[in-house]
Amino acid sequence: MTLIQRYLFRQIGLPVLAAMGALLGIGLLSQSLEQLEVIVERGQSLWVMTKLTLLALPQLLAVILPIGLFVGALIALTRLQRDQELIAAAAAGMNRFALIRPAMMIALIVTAAGLLTTTLLQPWGQQESRRQAFAIRTDLAALLVEEGRFVQGPDGLAVYTQQIEQNGLLRNLFVYIDDGKTVTSWDAETARFTRIDGIPVLTMQKGSMQRYSSRGVLNHLSFDNYAIDLTPYARGTDRNIRFKASDLWMNQLFAPTEDIIKMAGTRGELAAEGHSRIVSPFYAIVAMAFALSAIMGGAFSRTGYTGRIAKAAGLFLLVRVMGYGIVAAAAWNGWLNVFQYLLPIVATVLALRSLFTALKPRRRWLPSMSMKKRVA
Repeated sequence: MTLIQRYLFRQIGLPVLAAMGALLGIGLLSQSLEQLEVIVERGQSLWVMTKLTLLALPQLLAVILPIGLFVGALIALTRLQRDQELIAAAAAGMNRFALIRPAMMIALIVTAAGLLTTTLLQPWGQQESRRQAFAIRTDLAALLVEEGRFVQGPDGLAVYTQQIEQNGLLRNLFVYIDDGKTVTSWDAETARFTRIDGIPVLTMQKGSMQRYSSRGVLNHLSFDNYAIDLTPYARGTDRNIRFKASDLWMNQLFAPTEDIIKMAGTRGELAAEGHSRIVSPFYAIVAMAFALSAIMGGAFSRTGYTGRIAKAAGLFLLVRVMGYGIVAAAAWNGWLNVFQYLLPIVATVLALRSLFTALKPRRRWLPSMSMKKRVA
């Protein structure tokens, strides 16, 4: 690239990065607010909430990259045009192709980042997020224990603990079980939920157990260590993780097994999702084409480009919504997947065509010319 093109690359790239960062920050903030449930209702740590928020980052990036590129490019190009730097670059001998080359290179870089995100990072992040959410839902400690309160569990189980430490240690625990035949209670100084050979158990230290016999006699037992098998109370927590189409790898989308089809959807739905993963990053090129068309697709205006920018934004939004609609329709009609690829190509060509046809002067039919032809 020439020195001027490097300057334009930097002047366009920095606002694009700033716009993407701002949108990404807003997305992460909203995502973190949604994840507050894991702390408030599930008793998880701040690290678990942070992990779930970061795992949602790839999916946010897939949506934010084209929009951030469009917003940042509009800001940068508007400033360059207002300061007449684009005009100065053209006066220095740069043609229209050379002028738009830095912007299109930025769009290609964003497209490559989007492809990496949708094909690799997104399925990895989504699957890890599903596993973490599944672990939270099936966490017996979170389901059966709440600090300072009696929690009623299934099948006559009730649990109380005075304090829950950060490492999961329970202090001053009380457990009550009424199975309809006998009533048993345990109390312990400390306890912890764990698994032994895959079996969920509650291990207690320094406590006692009380149980009424069939004759109504109270039996009392003191112990240093005791373990309660929680398998009867873990029903419903041993289900397999169910992944959605957005969680699967590309090879699973295009060549699904019967188990994947039963779990995630039909072959048509999976194929439509796979093609969408490939196509969606290329909307970054569409976004840049519309931004260039809005600012450089017409004559210089001292009053601003509000009308052109609004038109370009509306058209880009329309194209993107049409893309989502084609994905939904292609799930039931496989041949419509072709239009997933045609739509961004046609939109880009039309936007760039308007950019270059604006260079051709239009013949204006003046009244004086009409009168001269009539006189002749």
